[in-house]
Amino acid sequence: MEERLQKILAQWGIASRREAEEMMRQSRVCVNGVVAHLGQKVDPSQDKISIDGQPVLAEQRPSKMYLLLHKPAGIVSTCHDPQGRPTVLDLLPSELRTGWGIHPVGRLDVDSTGALILTNDGELTYGLTHPSHSITKTYRVVVQGHPPATVLKNWSQGIVLEGRITRPAQVRLIGSYIDKSCLEIVLQEGRNRQIRRIAEQLGYPVIKLHRTAIGLIQLKTLTTAFLPSGKYRHLSEDEMSFLNKQIIRTPIQTKPS
Repeated sequence: MEERLQKILAQWGIASRREAEEMMRQSRVCVNGVVAHLGQKVDPSQDKISIDGQPVLAEQRPSKMYLLLHKPAGIVSTCHDPQGRPTVLDLLPSELRTGWGIHPVGRLDVDSTGALILTNDGELTYGLTHPSHSITKTYRVVVQGHPPATVLKNWSQGIVLEGRITRPAQVRLIGSYIDKSCLEIVLQEGRNRQIRRIAEQLGYPVIKLHRTAIGLIQLKTLTTAFLPSGKYRHLSEDEMSFLNKQIIRTPIQTKPS
């Protein structure tokens, strides 16, 4: 049965759909010895797929892996960084860095910390990062100054960024100090540096931004100890069930860590 090549590479855990498309743009992917093109359909039971000259076989694809990482500040949420900065993959054991196709789902900017999902399931990555899905993300944010209730209300109702209003959010004050405030913010979208840009626009720049949860997936749960900065753990079956429901697909069972 023919399917789009980038979808097959994602299903096999080779790369996310976006990464597969970029590999095709770079002429790194061939089908039956011919450089592949975007939108091309293949039948994996008949067509021979290769990447960088190396054959890709369905039976050789790695097992699916689903991790939660506590990202520290100063770490880039990509697999490779042109500037040579450490990436989230550098926090994994050497045996997981190559051959598994593990990549981050979405991003936290380099100065932010907290919960980040890593996987080699390209279909999951595509589903969770697609604009049609709105998995909530919870942040603890320290800002300069003391935003009044009116500002927090406006923020929660939506702020215009680059000519487009943001989705409604939950924004509440959870701590007030001499010259700064601590907010809890729950978003249903993830525009680039959204919280930092809004806070700057409103006159209360971010001092510290920490993601505490992705949906019900948290750095600390009732059954697990707090995940230290720079460490990772495997997602539980309940957490995987939650993610599967977000993208409405056949559930994938997790393997014991």
